[in-house]
Amino acid sequence: MATVTVVRYKRRKRLGDDKSPMMYLLKPKAGESKIYSIDSLAQEIESIGSLSVEDVSHVMKSFVRAMKKVLVAGNKVKVDGLGIFYTTLTCPGVEQEKDCTVKNITRINLRFKVDNSLRLANDSTATTRGGDNNMMFELYTDKKSAAGDGGGGSGDDGEGDGGSGGGEAPDPAA
Repeated sequence: MATVTVVRYKRRKRLGDDKSPMMYLLKPKAGESKIYSIDSLAQEIESIGSLSVEDVSHVMKSFVRAMKKVLVAGNKVKVDGLGIFYTTLTCPGVEQEKDCTVKNITRINLRFKVDNSLRLANDSTATTRGGDNNMMFELYTDKKSAAGDGGGGSGDDGEGDGGSGGGEAPDPAA
């Protein structure tokens, strides 16, 4: 199971309010995630199945075209095991009924509601460890980056987490 590296950052509880107390939050470490294209996903699918990259790529591109056609018609698309794609619109309110026209629509959004079978969980707090939808996180710290430059040693060898438990590095402030 792959591990997602997160960093700690500090900001105000209420953004823009100078009197709001400061608080620490976590976010994924910048520059670590990759964007997968249809072609790279097709290669992943080819490696686990019997379809060629070309076949998978063609089907996925056709799926996107068909999905766009359905969504533009104002319908929803349910992909079993993934979720439901649908559109919403933004329209400011007006006082007169005659002033409420389609020209008032300022934005159309594409929304996604995740399927329950895809809901992700934090592996360190999940009731079932090592589940298919569990994500492992590791806190990035300056001490860890200095110590890990030559050795690698944080369990990234593909053999799991090496029994480290929660998947979080020690807090340097402690």
